[in-house]
Amino acid sequence: MATENVPVKKNDMIDIMFEDLTHDGAGVGKIAGFPVFVQRALPGETGTVKITKVKKNYAFGRLLELTKESPDRVEAPCPIFKQCGGCQLQHLSYDGQLKHKQKHVRDVLARIGGLQEVTVHPTLGMNDPWRYRNKAQVPIGEEEGGLIAGFYAERTHRIIDMNECAIQHEENDRVVQLVKKIAKNYGIGGYDDKTHKGTLRHVVTRYGYQTGELMVVLVTKGKELPNKKNLVQDIRAQLPNVKSIVQNINPKRTNVIFGEKTEVLWGEEVIHDYIGDIQFAISARSFYQVNPVQTEVLYNKALEYAGLTGKETVIDAYCGIGTISLFLAQKAMRVYGVEIVPEAISDAKKNARLNGIGNVEFAVGEAEKVIPWWHAQGIRADVIVVDPPRKGCDEALLETIVSMKPERVVYVSCNPATLARDLKYLTAHGFEAKEVQPVDMFPHTGHVECVVLMSRMVSN
Repeated sequence: MATENVPVKKNDMIDIMFEDLTHDGAGVGKIAGFPVFVQRALPGETGTVKITKVKKNYAFGRLLELTKESPDRVEAPCPIFKQCGGCQLQHLSYDGQLKHKQKHVRDVLARIGGLQEVTVHPTLGMNDPWRYRNKAQVPIGEEEGGLIAGFYAERTHRIIDMNECAIQHEENDRVVQLVKKIAKNYGIGGYDDKTHKGTLRHVVTRYGYQTGELMVVLVTKGKELPNKKNLVQDIRAQLPNVKSIVQNINPKRTNVIFGEKTEVLWGEEVIHDYIGDIQFAISARSFYQVNPVQTEVLYNKALEYAGLTGKETVIDAYCGIGTISLFLAQKAMRVYGVEIVPEAISDAKKNARLNGIGNVEFAVGEAEKVIPWWHAQGIRADVIVVDPPRKGCDEALLETIVSMKPERVVYVSCNPATLARDLKYLTAHGFEAKEVQPVDMFPHTGHVECVVLMSRMVSN
């Protein structure tokens, strides 16, 4: 690698001032214009850094000492914050986090999307930004003969054993510790991903914030689960609010948590929870937002931006299990939802029936194929809502949106970079980005969600 013009080399000790944060919460400083990324450094701070890795256009460093601290720096309450890769921003005050996320969205929209003038509102945060996650997916391993359960150390597959997590709901922590103890009592071994041996790979818990219902999912390497009957009895005896105990079998050598086969060991196949007035049935593998408090904030903003009066036809282009679709159906004349995952559409139809909502129709397929087919059948959308995965919208879908000419597009995004790219396309093809509302769905992490209102420009 050519590094002749690079102003730093590995193991250099340098003094640096930090100017910004990356999308994943690393501090950014520059030496002669050359970026250096350093974990747990904050804008406005200066410190001594040891260079750990040098690339052609940037370097990484480790913070050795701070010579000037940011007024927004706080003591992270989590004892394993520096080892665990789950949170990146616990050392930044919550107000500082919200301001950083607003700035990050504004900067990315300007840099990638060319949207310098669009209004980016202050980030909508939580009154209590702790213990918000309703779902835990905890890897299980072994250490010196005992079971360990925790999260992976940053950028590794080494499990950090832990008793509690500051962003998990307390019920999830309680379940994980209990299952670990019961499994240990019955001699059920943890999984080793290096040797592909062992029994218990993950414990997954789901908790209904509004209902108090609990689901426990035991992910195992094979169908064999020693003392299965006793294990189930003990979980039931010690968790009176458990409604569902499930085994998922994942025999593959993979980082993916779930396997294809799921078997209910006891109780129901689903638990239930509410977002606003809408009830959802949640199975072991359903996609369901992990922060129900902020999900309601996000969806209410999407509903506000949709501007529904009861006369509109709405298309939800990545509808999942119907969460946004059912919210929109409360105010729209008719909603059409499309999703590529068949199981999600099955769940969406069940959730519509569960809530007695009849003005929705769901279809399986690629949005960029199904929506033009609907258009050909005479369906005219007044509003199109998109909530794509991190990779953003397929360009064929963006072309379809342009050709359908809805009055409004409501774009819900979990990735500001792909959002900016897609907004750039839509603004070049007859739409105007009116306003952007960041929502803090994942406090203490670098992630930020956005809801964007776009209106079709009327040509003279």
